[in-house]
Amino acid sequence: MEHSSKWMILIASTWIQAFTGTNFDFSSYSSELKSVLGISQVQLNYLSMASDFGKAFGWCSGVSLMYFPLWAVLFIAAFMGLVGYGIQWLLIQKIIILPYFLVFLLCVLDGCSICWFNTICYVLCIKNFPANRPFALSLNISFNGASATMYNLIANAINSKDDTLYLLLNALVPLVTSVAALPILQQPHSQTLRADSVHRTMNAQRNDLERGFKYECLDGKFSWFKKKESWTSSFLLRDRLLLLGEEHSANLLIRKLDFWLYYLAYFCGGTLVLVYSNNLGQISESLGYKSEISFLVALYSACSFFGCLLSAAPDFLRDKMYYARTTWLAFALIPTPLAFFLLVLSGSKAALSAATTLVGLSSGFVFSAAISITSELFGPNSAGVDHNILITNIPLGSLLYGLLAALVYEANLGKPNKESKDIAHMVRLERKKETTGMETKSFLFKSIAIACCSIRLPRVFSSL
Repeated sequence: MEHSSKWMILIASTWIQAFTGTNFDFSSYSSELKSVLGISQVQLNYLSMASDFGKAFGWCSGVSLMYFPLWAVLFIAAFMGLVGYGIQWLLIQKIIILPYFLVFLLCVLDGCSICWFNTICYVLCIKNFPANRPFALSLNISFNGASATMYNLIANAINSKDDTLYLLLNALVPLVTSVAALPILQQPHSQTLRADSVHRTMNAQRNDLERGFKYECLDGKFSWFKKKESWTSSFLLRDRLLLLGEEHSANLLIRKLDFWLYYLAYFCGGTLVLVYSNNLGQISESLGYKSEISFLVALYSACSFFGCLLSAAPDFLRDKMYYARTTWLAFALIPTPLAFFLLVLSGSKAALSAATTLVGLSSGFVFSAAISITSELFGPNSAGVDHNILITNIPLGSLLYGLLAALVYEANLGKPNKESKDIAHMVRLERKKETTGMETKSFLFKSIAIACCSIRLPRVFSSL
């Protein structure tokens, strides 16, 4: 009964992930939002960054799970999404009028909702599957990547011509899913990981080592072991923070060099591919393939799904070839710069589809593997807080890459260009014109950053 209970919880959390990855369909309605608000491309980039900025407050969800019941945290997340996306739907339907700043705050609220849902699912997997944590996490997170595809199917079944329908679905579907999954998540399960289980286990191991073989004494004398006890204790206490899975508080975490190297790696990997997905609509439109946006979003979502599943491969290949999980993370970053260079060299539909496929596979692997890496390096019980501290680099990266694109755009905007009235036609037929230079330069800068990170990562993490 207990065994089936935890699998039911995994299934329920997987369905939550499948219907709460609402940030992946931003490209589907971003053009409509831009038109209704009458804003520039730079301002639209700030709105996509605002959703990422909401993840900077994701650590609150980990703290909330320590003090509030799961159902309360679940419905707080659903309510934030209902308010954030629901009001935006009213705006895009021209039922209400809102200033740009309030829309920015609503996007921040959307990002908070997504991050809270993710944290709930991560914690459930970590607690219920301590022995098979990476596999459970990869399976769970993979369905988050499939969210855009599922929303695309639902929207097309209702009205394939209404792009604003995505906002309404983003507001209602997560709430309905939370209500349906709550009875399963609330059932008792005795094999969860207690809050102090890791500390208790490691303390017990340490005590056994300190005592040595005291219990194998002869005539009740422990003199030899007592002489060694203080030496063993001092050795273990000195290197105790290097033990894999040892719990790291937030204060200790931010003082670790290992964490900041990991932070930089994620900044150059997971953050960049997320920015690509947020701007996929604008990228395809600038290349003259506006009608293919829904297809590209679904393609990215499907590839992200399979990328998450691939992140479990290291556990199955452990007996044949073993690499640290951080090394696999470095390998997973390689397709991203290749995709960007492909877009630089060719703006064809085939190149765009191939690049989206590569970025989707890379993003899925990185997002899924990152949870396991955080749990393994800094402790499973504090992973809900620690990983949310890690992803604070997402809004920073989103802002940096957005500003980079804006600066390149402004630099090229003032230059004379006779074909500026028909950007799509110009990009397809005259790739070497100056206007397309702003896109290629942006991709080139990002590609160089990711390529450098991919080369350096195996060396950086070899000591871990």
